[in-house]
Amino acid sequence: MADYLVRALSEDGLIRLLAAVTTETVEEARRRHDTWPVATAALGRALTAAALLGANLKGRETLALRIAGGGPLGTITAETDGEGNLRGYVHHPHVDLPLNAQGKLDVGAAVGRQGQLVVIRDMGLKEPYVGSAPLVSGEIAEDLTRYLWTSEQTPSAVALGVLVAPEGRVQAAGGYLLQLMPATREEHREQLEENIRNLGAVSSAIDAGMSPEEMAARVLAGFAYRILDKQPLRFRCRCSRERVAGVLVSLGAEELRRMEEEDGGAEVTCEFCGERYHFTGAELAALREEAARPPDPPRED
Repeated sequence: MADYLVRALSEDGLIRLLAAVTTETVEEARRRHDTWPVATAALGRALTAAALLGANLKGRETLALRIAGGGPLGTITAETDGEGNLRGYVHHPHVDLPLNAQGKLDVGAAVGRQGQLVVIRDMGLKEPYVGSAPLVSGEIAEDLTRYLWTSEQTPSAVALGVLVAPEGRVQAAGGYLLQLMPATREEHREQLEENIRNLGAVSSAIDAGMSPEEMAARVLAGFAYRILDKQPLRFRCRCSRERVAGVLVSLGAEELRRMEEEDGGAEVTCEFCGERYHFTGAELAALREEAARPPDPPRED
């Protein structure tokens, strides 16, 4: 099943649901960054969370999710845009911890609980919107629920799951984000809570073949609703050789000369996707000339 997300809305407009399968996206991230199981689970949850939070982005608008809890994984970063492109990385991908008391990957201990979850929305305005909330558990779903309540005052339920196979590959990944408007009746809240309990672990449901539409049907059982649309999701980075060359030029002519003379070239690795870009000494010399060139004078009207 290719990765995608669906948006659903109750007929009365008081209940909003986003449901996604992200198995292929998370597996691509694991492959690119060579993450070990607990890092795979944490990064996969973050990527899925970014997809859900960014579901309403348009075009070149972007959303970045950063989680820093003081745990051995270090900072986790996930980004998305209005076209469903996802990318991300974890600072320390080779972390190995004992399973937790429930016999599962201990994401909370790996992420840590002494820090912040930060969301940065760039809508193309003068300044991006930045919101944050203290971490609750480091499990990411609970932390995101807390963020949505404290920063956006929206009662929400978030489920994120990544099932890692014994050999390390991603077997299933995805999640959902349920949001309620203030006018939602108490008996409807109770029904939704029961539906969520009946659904169980989202990663197990996806591993059994559950699609985003079926996930929505289970969470919204007993409610009249409609699927608004469907958004394909994929791992895709925005880096390119041209962008990396621009970064090198920004280092200045003297630094480029030093790299050319001492190293004979340069290799730059994108932290988001692991792609490597190699520049020969001759290419650095050309970039050095560009860096030394005076800027064009401003145009007169």
